[in-house]
Order: sequence, then C-alpha cells, then structure tokens
Amino acid sequence: MVIVFVVLVLAVMVTANWYVWRRLFRDTTSGPGWARRAGAAVIVGGWLMAFGALVAERTGAPFWLQRTLAWPGFLWLALSMYLLLGLLVGEVLRPLLRRWLERRKPAEVPVRQTEPVPVGAPPPPEPESPALLAAPSRRLFVSRVIGGAAAAAAVGTVGVGTYGVLKGPSVKRVTVPLAKLPRGAHGYRIAVVSDIHLGPVLGRGFAQKVVDTINSTQPDLVAVVGDLVDGSVKDLGPAAAPLTQLKAPAYFVTGNHEYFSGAEQWVEEVRRLGLLPLENARAELPWFDLAGVNDIAGEDEGQGPDFAKALGDRDPARACVLLAHQPVQIHDAVEHGVDLQLSGHTHGGQLWPGNLIAAGANPTLAGLERYGDTQLYVSRGAGAWGPPTRVGAPSDITVIELASKQA
Repeated sequence: MVIVFVVLVLAVMVTANWYVWRRLFRDTTSGPGWARRAGAAVIVGGWLMAFGALVAERTGAPFWLQRTLAWPGFLWLALSMYLLLGLLVGEVLRPLLRRWLERRKPAEVPVRQTEPVPVGAPPPPEPESPALLAAPSRRLFVSRVIGGAAAAAAVGTVGVGTYGVLKGPSVKRVTVPLAKLPRGAHGYRIAVVSDIHLGPVLGRGFAQKVVDTINSTQPDLVAVVGDLVDGSVKDLGPAAAPLTQLKAPAYFVTGNHEYFSGAEQWVEEVRRLGLLPLENARAELPWFDLAGVNDIAGEDEGQGPDFAKALGDRDPARACVLLAHQPVQIHDAVEHGVDLQLSGHTHGGQLWPGNLIAAGANPTLAGLERYGDTQLYVSRGAGAWGPPTRVGAPSDITVIELASKQA
C-alpha cells in the first residue's frame, strides 16, 4: 500500500512538472532549442535542491550544506506551487483571449502590383493566405501572454510573501475575559509567540527581531508555545541566544519540531537561556495557574502530554491558562477544566490555499474560539517552516490581555 501511494505521488508530481514545462517553455517557443532545455534544467534542478534541503534538514547534515540548499530549495517549493496555480488559472483565460483575437478585424492586405507574365511562362505563386499564418501566431502569442503573466504573478507572490516573513512578525492584541480571574489581574498581558522555526534560513537576526518585538509590547509574561527550532543545539544554539534578552518571565513548551531536533537538549538549552520549560507541569502564579503539556509528537519517545500530571491536583477555583502547541489538544483541556488554552502549530495555513488543508486538520486555524467553558487562542506563528514565505497568513506575535469579569 505504501509503495502504491509513493508511486501515485511521484506520478502526480511528474505530470504537474511536465505541464509547467510545457506551458512555460514548449508552448512559448517556436521550436526546439536552448530555451526548452534551460527550462527543463531549471525545473529538475529546483526539485533536486528542494528534496536535498528537506533531506539535509531531517538527517542533520552539516549545517553549511543545509544553509546552501535551504534558500533555493525551499523557495522553489513555493514558487513551483504558484506557477502551477497561475497556469491552471490561465487555462480558463486562454480560450477567452484566443476568441478575442479571432474577432479582431484583420488588417487589409495591400494589393500587390505584378509585372505582366510573358506568354508561355509559368504563373507566379499565389501569396499565402493571412489566415493560415494567423492561427499559429495567435497560439504562440496567447501562450506567451498566459505563461508570462503566470510567472510574474508567482514570482511577485513569493517575493512579497518572503519579504513579509523576513521583516518580522506584527503584533496582534486580543482581549480574553476569564470568569475566575481576580480583579487585581485585570489587564494582565501575555505575549504569545509560536513557530519561530529557527533553522538554516531564519537565524539569529530573525530571533533578535522576535525578541525586540516582544519586549516592545511590555508584557507581564511571555509564552513560547513550541516549534522554536528546526535543528540541533549545536547548530542553532547561537541563533537562539537573543532569547536571553526577554525582559518578562518566559515559559516554554515543546512543539512537534523539537522532537525532530533533540527535545531533551533543547529543553535544557532554553532553561539555560532563562526560560522555564513546563514539561507536563504547572506554575502557580499569584493570579492564576499557568500549566504546560508536552507536544503529541513526544509520545513516540515516551514524553507525550500528560494532562493529569499538569492539572490533576490543582485548585479548580483558580483560573487556569494552558500552553499546548497543537490546537487538537483542546479536547483534553476542556475535560480538565482549563479556562484558556494558548496554541500555535497551524501557521494559519502559511501558504494559501494550504489554509484549507490546515483548517480540516485542526479545530481552530487561527484566532480565538470557545469550546464549552474553555477558550482556545491559536497564533499564526512568528516564523515559517520550509519556504520562508507566507501568503494569506501573515506572521504575528499576539498580546493576550486578560480581563476579569469581576472588575
């Protein structure tokens, strides 16, 4: 069954890339030549770098090799997707453009003055009909217009989406009322940051932007809810160093990507950087309980979430805020009487139309929703995984302002 699935996926990818090559290079050229060969080389080379970047990251290849492959490889993933989408949209416009060209009145052909034909000489050849030349020219013109527009739209989309990530996350402010929150805690601010994804693309400079943005909001508490890194402490320890500059008390829970990168080592590293990891644990703050559970991915290592350990013996009269990386953990939170769960993981879909897939796999894609007596807030995340690009899902750091209903 696995082999059949792999073969099917490969068949779909080969077909899609052949289609992109045909529409961008074969149909826009008048015959075989260097342009078609160059197009094939770009597409094949792009995918080789993309697969190389993914394999290098997952296998812990030398960090210089990861960085070499990451930028071109991951950007190709995004660019190829939007090239395909642009060309598919072009299929709808193609017949409309052809019909418009066909309806245009052809330019009148001037009458050619010919010399008299001597007696017995063969007649001169008849001029070719303009219509016979017009059809191939129209097809080539239409292909070039559609292909050029699709390429420009794809490059522009990826360029703007990449700039949006690299300039750093914006700040969102959300007020969340909690029935059990004491009056004295009204206005308490929690800066929620998730999915920073430090790695071969987003490094120390990006981490500094995230930290500076958090500090500028002057929160009372910082919650780092998973997927801080994509790589080992050895490779990315220096990139995470700006976290020492956080001015408010900071708490950390693991995400699924920590378990790809050495979760135990990263838990110790963030503790060394001044953050307090909540590994299925709870901190009893003056105004409310702050709990954290491990990510679901830790189950394969015997380090999965344990809600009973984190929440089982707490005072139910106190308000409780839970840090849990994945929104799907909300159902356990509801069972344990949590008032507010803070999560990430979804990236808001990151690359449209990926939001449609992410929305189907998560109870909440982004924002604040209520599940019974429990509220769930999902951040779109500060960074990006794979392509350092976001389309339709801008990155953010959210400042949650708690409101007391007793105020």
